Amino acid sequence: MNRRKAITILGGAATWPLAARAQKAMPVIGFLDPRSPDALADRLRGFRQGLKAAEGQNAAIEYRWAENQTDRLPELAADLVRRQVAVIVTPGGLASAMAAKAATTTIPIVFVVADDPVRLGLVASLARPDGNLTGANFFSGELTAKRLELLRELVPATTRVAVLVNPANAENAKTTSREAEIAIHATGLQIQVFNASTSREINAAFATFVRERLDAVLVGLDPFFNSRRIQLVQLATRYAIPTSYPARDFAEAGGLISYGANIADAWHQVGVYAGRILKGVKPAELPVVRSSKFELVINAETARMLGLEIPPSLLARADEVIE
Repeated sequence: MNRRKAITILGGAATWPLAARAQKAMPVIGFLDPRSPDALADRLRGFRQGLKAAEGQNAAIEYRWAENQTDRLPELAADLVRRQVAVIVTPGGLASAMAAKAATTTIPIVFVVADDPVRLGLVASLARPDGNLTGANFFSGELTAKRLELLRELVPATTRVAVLVNPANAENAKTTSREAEIAIHATGLQIQVFNASTSREINAAFATFVRERLDAVLVGLDPFFNSRRIQLVQLATRYAIPTSYPARDFAEAGGLISYGANIADAWHQVGVYAGRILKGVKPAELPVVRSSKFELVINAETARMLGLEIPPSLLARADEVIE
């Protein structure tokens, strides 16, 4: 063996372990969500873009999807902790955030929740989260009255409205129900709250709406409902029931009207915060971000199918009208 060949072989043997160690040292993000990834492509893209913008280098992501079985979240969170990930992100709401919080007091956690994270016990304050959690907060139940007003403006004959909540997500359901009750006084509408936590129960709920001849439906904000948005939109279309939704994903899928925070922005913010934490920033140094951008999206094609004429005043305020 000549000298040059020997050096090449030795050099290769020396650099391979270094490359392996470099790869092993790549930071790992644990991603915990109660749903499946099928209908979350746009939000995942926003998360990765936020991560890339803040972190500037490659990071591995360990995904854990509960496939709408929220009772699996504690086990999945514990698995991420055992794998010693550098940070855990939970953009799927309160259940995943609480599962991660219960699993570790040391690994940083970046959440997205719909209700006040201080009241929920996730952080000490919005400006100074303290502990190992921070993230993004967007309104949900607080928008119930506004969504009912917009629905009645689009469908003036509405007097009786069904509000659909998921009892498996107790905090969200309680907030939406409470705000709906308050909205009765502001809007004068008759409101009935219905529960659904499975696909079968969603079907049964819509059958009840038809049987009781309710005028319209307001779907509460919930990760499970988001994962079943095609089913919800198809049922509303089949039974010709004007329905309001909490996020633009529903209107894009054919839903009549949506009003709510820009959730894609919240996922982007989670990516930014995860990247900053990988660079050494502590969660306690990152204030909880509150959504300030709300979107009104109207599906004009669905409105025409329902025989509804969109008022010019509503068209003028819409962020997007889908033709």
